[in-house]
Amino acid sequence: MPNRTIPDIVIGRLPQYLRSLQRMESENRLITSSQELAERLGISAAQIRKDLSLFGEFGKQGTGYNIHFLIEKLRAILKVDRIWDIVVVGAGDIGSALARYQGFANRGFRIVMVFDKDPNKIGMQIGNFIVQDSKYLSETIQRAGIKIGMIAVPSTEAQSVADQLIQGGVRAILNYAPISINVPPYVRVQYIDPVIHLQRMTYYLD
Repeated sequence: MPNRTIPDIVIGRLPQYLRSLQRMESENRLITSSQELAERLGISAAQIRKDLSLFGEFGKQGTGYNIHFLIEKLRAILKVDRIWDIVVVGAGDIGSALARYQGFANRGFRIVMVFDKDPNKIGMQIGNFIVQDSKYLSETIQRAGIKIGMIAVPSTEAQSVADQLIQGGVRAILNYAPISINVPPYVRVQYIDPVIHLQRMTYYLD
């Protein structure tokens, strides 16, 4: 079970640290410092040190962090030192793009199924997937033991899809539909709505 004493805002920064460290490793770097991470991420070095200290001691004063070691530790903390299977519901523009996206596998995730309720899309091939009938969504993902779902359907359908996913055993949902969904407390939801982020930025524009 996750450590409930760790603030969610801290958990949200860990993937940023991991991504930056992986980029450094791809540059054949061996050692880094909280100051260098801070400069790359726009987060204070003190905040980075504080965040990491919540999970243990990963660096030495004066020598910094071993990049590969810290990557492995962060992958274990975030539980992406394994591959998580994902189901995508919705075979429209967003769902199709997700199904074709090649950037999940090397970061701990793998899309394994795509569903839709549109008869014109059921049976269609998208990338390596044949679109399945969402009528059988819950039972199919339950048999497969899938714990993560992505919702890429219109907002009017998002809640019913979430209900089906949860009924099938999903415990984490990434929602691309521009609407908030109601889920039990044991289910985690993240929202991807570009308009929300655009509106947050326009506040700062002249």
